[in-house]
Amino acid sequence: MQNKQIYINYKPNEERLDYIVNNFDNEGENFGNQDRNQLKLFKVNDITANIKSFRVPNFINQVAYRFFRKSKAQRSYEYALRLLKLGIGTPQPVAFYEYVTSCLFKKSYYISEHLSYDLTYRELTLDLNYPNHEEILRAFTRFTYHLHEKGVHFLDHSPGNTLIKTKNNKYSFYLVDLNRMEFKTLDFETRIKNFSKLTVHKSMIEIMSDEYAKCCNEDYNRVFELMWSSTKKFQQKYWRKIKLKKKLKFWKR
Repeated sequence: MQNKQIYINYKPNEERLDYIVNNFDNEGENFGNQDRNQLKLFKVNDITANIKSFRVPNFINQVAYRFFRKSKAQRSYEYALRLLKLGIGTPQPVAFYEYVTSCLFKKSYYISEHLSYDLTYRELTLDLNYPNHEEILRAFTRFTYHLHEKGVHFLDHSPGNTLIKTKNNKYSFYLVDLNRMEFKTLDFETRIKNFSKLTVHKSMIEIMSDEYAKCCNEDYNRVFELMWSSTKKFQQKYWRKIKLKKKLKFWKR
């Protein structure tokens, strides 16, 4: 059984969208990292559609998504619409599709317009001498402050999930990978900890702390100490997880 929702502007393209989803495995152009979920590009009239195919979840989540929770595809679609309504950049949502049985949730797809961009935040972490590095980083920090002021807690605020377009030394930011978000009033600690997944570089934390402190009229030292300690804690947790996975892999041999 198929569930779907198509944004009103793309209703005339429903037949083409149906075809793309039904032939996703055999057609389309691979895009980006294919490790966790598949991303492909397809032409839909005069636009390029970016389609994310989510993995079939484990058995427990197949039941949960079937009866109790919205799927990642549906959340991505609905959150994108909500972000745009708030004036926050994200690729234009097109549709989501879900495939279910009477008792279980199976495949799902999120479709958006493909957005051409110049870089992601990741480039700033990989090259500290990237042109206009500090200027872009400060603009990104102001963008994050804008998210927080609008009550958006982007739980996957990580290096690859913000696309950046540059034009005439001005920067526009667009969020992707949207399925994990909260919409609520954010306290100071939650705001600052939202930076913890972005970089390991202390110099970048110093710049972001300085800019965020200016935005919220807080003491720089207070912002920096929390941002830096949160970053270190996240890194420790991340590397413990990596080591554990390696050990489990070893014992499965």
